[in-house]
Amino acid sequence: MTDSLSVAYPPFGLRITHADMTLRVLRDEDMPEYLDLLSGPIFADESVDWAFPWHQVPVEQRRRSALQAHWAWRGSLRPEAWCLSFGVYIDGVLVGIQDVMAEDFQRRRVVSSGSWLGLKYQGRGWGVRMRKLMLHFAFDHLGAVKAESDAVVGNEASLGVSRSAGYELDGTRITISGDRTVKMQWVGVTPETFHRLEGDVTVTGFTDELKQLLGVETK
Repeated sequence: MTDSLSVAYPPFGLRITHADMTLRVLRDEDMPEYLDLLSGPIFADESVDWAFPWHQVPVEQRRRSALQAHWAWRGSLRPEAWCLSFGVYIDGVLVGIQDVMAEDFQRRRVVSSGSWLGLKYQGRGWGVRMRKLMLHFAFDHLGAVKAESDAVVGNEASLGVSRSAGYELDGTRITISGDRTVKMQWVGVTPETFHRLEGDVTVTGFTDELKQLLGVETK
């Protein structure tokens, strides 16, 4: 049976898989499970500087804002600026989110990312795997020449994930996060420094229509 939604909106057909982990763009029917996950804890200590401001608001506001964010990303996707927000599934269970985004990708060939796991799913190596899985897609299929990320200075868990994937330090900057002023550590990785996953990474649904939407050259 033809998946008419994937035909109309090609990101819905994209799948990136390694062993028991799959990344796929969330659909509306996935939202109840997604909202339940983000309604729970992500940080053991919500007072740390690197706790997400969007997670520190009342649950009902958090849930509404999350839906609006996903609908906005879908509606604004175009070659000049895009965000793919992947649900991270282990054996079909949603455990976290891995985003990849770019501006003017057609000329810059640079992506950035953000990610999180539900607290109960942390400490199992999945944060490293999902980041690496995204990087396999970015370098081998999108043709990116660099991937960037950042973390609040002191967030060793996030920086540890980056180091495990091959990111190198790339300067700092001061920014505003919610009601806090924080120092951010930027990191970057290239195809040459990337620490690849062992085993097969499978990408399906990366159609010519999706490539055009993301500013990727088609052959």
